[in-house]
Amino acid sequence: MPSPKPVSARKPTAGGKSPASAAKVAKAPPAKTPAKSAPGLASARPRRKGQPKPPDAATVRAIFARFAEVNPEPKGELEYVNPYTLLVAVVLSAQATDAGVNKATRRLFALADTPEKMIALGEDKVRDLIKTIGLFRGKAKNVIALSQQLIAEHGGEIPQAREALEKLPGVGRKTANVVLNIAFHHPTIAVDTHLFRVSNRIPLAPGKNVLEVELGLEKIIPADYKLHAHHWLILHGRYVCKARKPDCPRCVIADYCRSDEKTI
Repeated sequence: MPSPKPVSARKPTAGGKSPASAAKVAKAPPAKTPAKSAPGLASARPRRKGQPKPPDAATVRAIFARFAEVNPEPKGELEYVNPYTLLVAVVLSAQATDAGVNKATRRLFALADTPEKMIALGEDKVRDLIKTIGLFRGKAKNVIALSQQLIAEHGGEIPQAREALEKLPGVGRKTANVVLNIAFHHPTIAVDTHLFRVSNRIPLAPGKNVLEVELGLEKIIPADYKLHAHHWLILHGRYVCKARKPDCPRCVIADYCRSDEKTI
């Protein structure tokens, strides 16, 4: 809308209003009445063009029933001996492969499987043992720091609350969710790059970031499948629903997938 012209040089009309002001008032459009939304849609985010709708509850249950039939007890691939070493392994796995982490932690955990032993080992020795892992210097520092904090604040034990875990050095929401799920059997969902891709591709719970996907999955996954859900989806993304070339002929849920990247 163009800016109104200056009115200082114009003579005011009766009532103190200039012709420009009067015209502006006369031409002002009436206030619009908000359009009524269909029930339940007022706050819904519009889907991107071409994006399939998320599946209904029956389809979600069928998808996870299929995963459970094929792999009833899925396991993570990081090696550990107790909740503490699991925590350390997950911290070390950031931007690294599980196989690469396992190769380093076999020697590390043989020497230090408690916070006290890790601190006694020292940052230099930890750094030397994990130097084949990406970002090993910062990770060694975090391993020592989180070990010290566990002793100082939790008596050397791993806390069973996400908030407490996230206060430890090097521990974010995903790491906390992995530890809670594997060590303490909480039905948490840890969203890594594989799970994020699978959830958006099928789609299950589409989201623009990992938190959106996590919260979306928590809402739709049936309670009796939630404990193993993130393992099924991670393993599916790692070995079947791969980023560059999904292996659709091997997919156990291909008949439920509505991705335009399907190869069958």
